[in-house]
Amino acid sequence: MDISALLTSAGINIGVCVVLLSLYSVLRKQPSNVGVYFGRRLVSVCSRPSDPFSFERFVPSPSWIVKAWETTEEEILATGGMDAAVFLRMVVFSIRIFSVAVVICFFLILPVNYHGQEMRHKRIPLESLEVFTIANVKEGSKWLWTHCLALYIITCSACILLYFEYKSIAKMRLKHITGAPPNPSHFTVLVRSIPRCSHETYSETVNKFFTKYHSSSYLSHQMVYRSGRVQKLMTNAEKMYMTFKAAAHEQNCQPSFMPRGLCGGPTKSFEIVSRETDNISGKTGFGDLDLATIRKECAAAVIFFKTRYAAVTTAEVLQSSNPMLWVSVLAPEPHDVYWSNLCIPYRQLWIRKIGTLVASIAFVLVFLIPVTFVQGLTQLDQLQQTFPFLRGLLKK
Repeated sequence: MDISALLTSAGINIGVCVVLLSLYSVLRKQPSNVGVYFGRRLVSVCSRPSDPFSFERFVPSPSWIVKAWETTEEEILATGGMDAAVFLRMVVFSIRIFSVAVVICFFLILPVNYHGQEMRHKRIPLESLEVFTIANVKEGSKWLWTHCLALYIITCSACILLYFEYKSIAKMRLKHITGAPPNPSHFTVLVRSIPRCSHETYSETVNKFFTKYHSSSYLSHQMVYRSGRVQKLMTNAEKMYMTFKAAAHEQNCQPSFMPRGLCGGPTKSFEIVSRETDNISGKTGFGDLDLATIRKECAAAVIFFKTRYAAVTTAEVLQSSNPMLWVSVLAPEPHDVYWSNLCIPYRQLWIRKIGTLVASIAFVLVFLIPVTFVQGLTQLDQLQQTFPFLRGLLKK
């Protein structure tokens, strides 16, 4: 056994982990990355903190590791949400399975492999790594059953731990849903692939359909519209206004007084901006535009129900004999939706999924074939023994 090689490999892995943790510790302190690492807190505060320049931002600090280790599951639920808590439970579950496998292999598999053949062993640091593998066990030996036993133990342990973990997460999710205040998304269903009718609009079709089949629980609906360029400009202008407003609030800015020439009196800068915007809106006449000319209906709608049970039932039940029509799912949170994608026809989604799958398979094969070829060149003798018909080709 080459101890120096093992120590080198372990040192490289530990060094890479330290570098990655240090990069995270530095990057999370940068003001430009606040929206990446503290997005939930930023949304709740509604203002971006102003952090003056300091060299401490570029010095890695391990304090966040201790703080993360001491954080309880309730605190994670309160700060990170349900998804973060479940993700951490998955990490802990993986560590438990790995720990069980390590114990079984260390106390059961390694001794069997080490004494698999009658041979005089040297000191462990001087042994070859093959002594600790299944190759050191005699062919047809009864000790091979220990490997099967180890696999059964690890598999049963994984199933048992997975059962209790799933049960615990289900209880935690149910408690989180029942204890959370009523959310509009709990009463809402997103319906896509609404059939087109020549003599009525999508909105009329949706109203007629849900009034007929869900009359007791149907409340109202809201169509999804395809925004035009004017609507996008108005949305971008609103975002810029909110950005400037937040910056002015942080800096405690007051309207500045600017002189108007040599003889003019002082004028407030904010008043100039407001008057100019009024003049522009008067010239363009955006306020007189009808929303119907700016937006176009998409084959998707958000349906509101009177009870949560009705919303869940509607989302799970097939609404039409054609599975590609009236596709209903529980509505996600508004900030989790990319609204432009809702206007994509539902049939195209399957084509895109198939295209993505084919592209992924092709991408894997492009890298897998050369790697397999190169690895095969390093073991030509084994290839000749396994595939005798390749001997003539390999000799050439």
